[in-house]
Amino acid sequence: MRVLVVEDEEELADAVARGLRLHAIAVDVAYDGQEALNLASYVDYDVVVLDRDLPEVHGDDVCGELASSSRILMLTAAGQVRDRVDGLSLGADDYLVKPFAFAELVARIRTLARRSSRAVPEPLERAGIRLDPGRRTVTRDERVVALNRKEFDVLEQLLLAGGDLVTSAELRRRVWDEHADTGTGVLRVTITSLRRKLGAPLAVQNVPGKGYRL
Repeated sequence: MRVLVVEDEEELADAVARGLRLHAIAVDVAYDGQEALNLASYVDYDVVVLDRDLPEVHGDDVCGELASSSRILMLTAAGQVRDRVDGLSLGADDYLVKPFAFAELVARIRTLARRSSRAVPEPLERAGIRLDPGRRTVTRDERVVALNRKEFDVLEQLLLAGGDLVTSAELRRRVWDEHADTGTGVLRVTITSLRRKLGAPLAVQNVPGKGYRL
């Protein structure tokens, strides 16, 4: 699951992001509406946690732009019935008033993610490897391959490329959130483990200084 938290109170935004990451949710943070739109232009978010009163671009306008591609949870201090009705009429899927219980926020985000209207993608296959995104399963030559979350996501990106090169920077951007520590060899360690689990012959090829391909 990939979540975007859009909140101009930086301490609150960072605290929400830290808490969600403890629940194994990948989180990006934007402190104003324009930054949120910029991030959403190249990352597909399952859920956007959105404050209404934002600088640069108002939260209502951000909601209007993103409601067709992501589930929107408005998180705001404006808690009157009229405010909630207005937010939902803009395309928001849910509305949570500050202050809030963090457990409720997590539960609402997970519920929205399950309600995502995205079609379940078809299984991906190449070089005897079959990855089923819906079931989160991987086999190679009909042998079950048990992968952790990041190994699965890296393999999925490589399969989606259809044999073309995927740069290291692109893999880090797509698989890890913006605050993950990917500058200390995390991707390399993940690739090494993925290769070992997939077995011979070598499936993931390294293009030195550029990236990887299947």
